[in-house]
Amino acid sequence: MKSILALLIATVAALGMVISETNEDSLFVVLTSGDAETQMMAMVLATQSLNQDVPVRVLLCSDAGNLALKDSEFPSFAPAGRSPKQLLQGLIDRGVTAEVCGIYLPNREYTEADFMDGIGVASPPEVAGFMKQKGVRYFTF
Repeated sequence: MKSILALLIATVAALGMVISETNEDSLFVVLTSGDAETQMMAMVLATQSLNQDVPVRVLLCSDAGNLALKDSEFPSFAPAGRSPKQLLQGLIDRGVTAEVCGIYLPNREYTEADFMDGIGVASPPEVAGFMKQKGVRYFTF
């Protein structure tokens, strides 16, 4: 009986760890603005959140989707002397999921080959599932 009780306690503890991992607070940054300064602030806040161990996910829609393009250029901002695109690349390099909206490509003359490495195309059903998770906080710019 003690071994069954110990197994039950271990199972409940393991289940609790799985539940806490799937409900971890995370930050969902949805960026639509084509304004480089707004994009920079979004990337700065996303980076600072990641620096504080908050998982981050980035969705680029509308004119902000141009951040994903290999050949796009963006101004640098003081004091860091970096661009929003450079900060986005830094987030990707640290494992952040970064995607363009599912309707970005069908409405432009680009393909996935035009994106910098690490950028995906969001699946609306998958994003909706992510958004409904407990603990997901939103930043929209």
